Order: sequence, then C-alpha cells, then structure tokens
Amino acid sequence: MTMTKIGYARCSTDKQDLTAQRQALYALGVSEDLIYTDHGLTGTNRTRPGLDQALAAVREGDVLIVSKLDRLARSVPDARAIAEQLEKKGVKLALGASVYDPTDPMGRMFFNILATFAEFESDLIRMRTREGMAIARAKGKLRGKQPKLSEKQQKELTRMHASGDYSISDLAELFSVSRPTIYRTLQRAGPKISP
Repeated sequence: MTMTKIGYARCSTDKQDLTAQRQALYALGVSEDLIYTDHGLTGTNRTRPGLDQALAAVREGDVLIVSKLDRLARSVPDARAIAEQLEKKGVKLALGASVYDPTDPMGRMFFNILATFAEFESDLIRMRTREGMAIARAKGKLRGKQPKLSEKQQKELTRMHASGDYSISDLAELFSVSRPTIYRTLQRAGPKISP
C-alpha cells in the first residue's frame, strides 16, 4: 500500500498569507497539487471547503499533514471529530514532522492534549481581544466605524439631494461612495428619502 501525503493550510482572515504554511508543507514532502487550503475562514467555522476536500482526498495508509494543530481545529470537539474521521479511514495525522496514529492510545491521548491547548489558546486570544476593546472603549479610542464622508460633505450631499436635481446614483458617483452610504447619510440627516 502506498502512502500519500495530503496537506492542509488555513488562515483566519483575507489579510493573512498562506505562504509560510505552504512552505512548511513542501518541506515535509507534500507536493503542491496535494495541498488544500481555506482562506479567510476561522478554525471555529466547521464549514471549511478546503478541509472537506483534504478529508475526502485521504485514503487508508495516507497521512494528513498540517503545520500546526490550530490550523486544523480550534476546539477539542472539532479536533476529536476530525480525528475520528481519520481513524475510520485508517489515516494518520502529522502535525509538523510528528505523526500521530489515531488508532494508537498514546497517539490519541497526545492529540487530545494538543487539541485542548489549541482551544485554550483560542479562548485566551478572544479574552485578550475583548479586554483590549473594553479598555480602548473606556479611553474613548474605540468609537466604531467612522462615516465615509466628512460633516461638510454630508451637509452638501443632503442639500444637493433636497434640491431634487440629483438622484441617489448621481450623488454616489459625485461623492465616490456606494448607494447604501448615500442612503445612510440621508437617513442620519432626517427627512424621508426617495430613490
């Protein structure tokens, strides 16, 4: 039976890059055409098409390789569910260069310990983010999304709309903003808007 190495990489936001994870997978012997990815999807989001494709691609005797456990799952139940899928298929899991056999009691225990730490790390990040936002809010530094138009532009837009000479589309083009932005600006200004 031949063993195939299937790789999986994921990043949580569209601004992050998969290059480092891809390079780590190449270094571990995964060929480029066997790396499945999810971009802009959090680990807590279980609907990850790239992961589903990777899990569908592995066959008995294969190894699913991820650079770190938190790229695969961010909760213990999710990690266990993936491990069960791999175990049913007779597939091993490699975290970096370390290979874990989900059918082996030691491999299963170590995998569960790693999953617990990944979930703990994720919880810590969420907690720190909430604390940081609360501190920023208390200092008046977190005010939410700022309007796209200055106060002067908003007044001029409202005046132009009230004249009846400009449609919503005209105003959106003139001020280089979207139609919803025009509607929100006019809504904040007061009177009912007609498209």
